[in-house]
Amino acid sequence: MGLFTGKTLLITGGTGSFGNAVLNRFLKTDIGEIRVFSRDEKKQDDMRHEFQAKMPEVAEKIKFYIGDVRDIQSVKNAMHGVDYIFHAAALKQVPSCEFFPIEAVKTNVLGTENVLTAAIDEGVKTVICLSTDKAAYPVNAMGTSKAMMEKVIVAKSRTVSPEKTKICCTRYGNVMCSRGSVIPLWIDQIRSGKPITLTDPNMTRFIMSLDEAVDLVLFAFEHGTSGDILVQKAPACTIKTQAEAVCELFGGDKNAIKIIGIRHGEKMYETLLTNEECANAVDMGNFYRVPSDKRGLNYDKYFKEGDTERNTLTEFNSNNTALLTVEETKQKIASLAYIQEELKKQ
Repeated sequence: MGLFTGKTLLITGGTGSFGNAVLNRFLKTDIGEIRVFSRDEKKQDDMRHEFQAKMPEVAEKIKFYIGDVRDIQSVKNAMHGVDYIFHAAALKQVPSCEFFPIEAVKTNVLGTENVLTAAIDEGVKTVICLSTDKAAYPVNAMGTSKAMMEKVIVAKSRTVSPEKTKICCTRYGNVMCSRGSVIPLWIDQIRSGKPITLTDPNMTRFIMSLDEAVDLVLFAFEHGTSGDILVQKAPACTIKTQAEAVCELFGGDKNAIKIIGIRHGEKMYETLLTNEECANAVDMGNFYRVPSDKRGLNYDKYFKEGDTERNTLTEFNSNNTALLTVEETKQKIASLAYIQEELKKQ
């Protein structure tokens, strides 16, 4: 972790699943300080006690800051002396954003603008922002707010020299066992003797672990150019496959799965790269990089000079990527630390 030796990292929304994963990954390295910025004092207190108990020798590296990304002054108060930022604060639940879309705008769009403005003012060297597959061809309020968030990120990257502040964005699919995700719900339903519920058995979703989400952010940190959107080549599966895998792991009845129908704002499949982005995407092995459009607003010169070359890559979505079998999905789920802890309780 030489890049972070002695450095100060700020995580917005740091009490969430991603923030916990970063702490577990970084805390025992030679990083100088990790600042957890969030609104909820109870979650911060819980996290403080948790890490004091399990990593007492390094827990003093964590500093907690109460604040809200909607309030730029509280963001600035947490940012003095910060070298790097992982911006994870967001409203993420699709149905709740459908009912309260302006709240999604305040946090996901205006909150991101505040974080980036404060970062540039404070001379932060690198900001990595976390987005979602729902921002590509968005059909719901959450995805639309995240799509606008990405536009803010790219636009903001044009206003500052990358030597002063590098700003990149990562986009990824469903993170298994993250807060509010479906697998913990299914485990609780199985243990309560209830049939597990799923929306539509043919719905497909990208799946990745929290560790893979952290890997993507670190890849963007090391290899991204300011204004980039970076995407991991994640596998996918149907919701039915995922549900059957959880049943096999925890003794649920696959024949008793209850179909409840699609919730407000949900898609049948998710997209990580649009056709339009594929025109310029760069294949980097396990990742795709989408460079920002560096052209200015003067289009006159393009009437004489065009760019007709285009990649052969087409839309990358959860229907045309590798679809995992039940056994493959079960192996991926079983590898998660959360699942291993839950299986011990059996």
